[in-house]
Amino acid sequence: MKAFLGMGLLGSNFVKAMLKQGEQVQVWNRTHSKAMALEADGAKAFENVEDAVKGAGVIHLTLKDDAAVNEVLANAKPGLQAGAIIIDHSTTSAEGAIARTKSWEEAGFQYVHAPVFMGPINALESTGNMLISGDQELIAKLTPELFKITGKLVNLGEVIGKAAGIKLIGNLFLISLTAGLVDALSLAKGLDIPLTDVTDLFKDWNPATNLTGRLEKMVAGNFDSPSWELSMARKDAGLMMDAASNSEQQLITIPEIAKVMDAQIEKGNGNKDWMVIATS
Repeated sequence: MKAFLGMGLLGSNFVKAMLKQGEQVQVWNRTHSKAMALEADGAKAFENVEDAVKGAGVIHLTLKDDAAVNEVLANAKPGLQAGAIIIDHSTTSAEGAIARTKSWEEAGFQYVHAPVFMGPINALESTGNMLISGDQELIAKLTPELFKITGKLVNLGEVIGKAAGIKLIGNLFLISLTAGLVDALSLAKGLDIPLTDVTDLFKDWNPATNLTGRLEKMVAGNFDSPSWELSMARKDAGLMMDAASNSEQQLITIPEIAKVMDAQIEKGNGNKDWMVIATS
């Protein structure tokens, strides 16, 4: 018997996938109607979280944040059976994951943080990436079951909280990428270029092919052999900001990046590779 707490888009599709695999799943959600909806798929819904975890050897969670995880687990604790394993898929702080691992171990339970790079469709189809770190003996025990609900389980080693940190790094990149695309569309509007032309640009030109190389160069810290000088990149940033300003378009990222570029140029790094901004 398994329990799943948090029936948002991700959690509810995780449960549907588990049910299709023949699992018995007890579910709970703060808004009870969302849990009740899954009874049509074969789950058993509970209004009280303490009741939802009774008899479950493994409890999965997809909740909002550290505070929600702490509150829900505290309320569920009286119903937990001895030795129950808690698998938390929520995106939380690394500090929170570390603290929960310690406190639940002291209480006689096993807690492991396993956040995901998965959307609702991934959860339904058991695809996408799941991250995990911590007690390697426990992870080895859970791996066969976790493989059933994810396309790829990425074991980041024994450092508790590392999975939480990597998840935040990944989400930071997604947020930054989206903000960059917003700026690209804003600039296109300012230049009277159809937005569909921007889509066509990225169909023909995929800058992601250089992603690993850029990261390796930043980590190595070698910016003395530029492929694009910082001073030239700053000139282009100025052109972007001028074009947007002239057409009353708002850019999110470029003005702040330009400030970092200016600071590096003042340090005498204008003729270095523009990725020297990574040292700011």
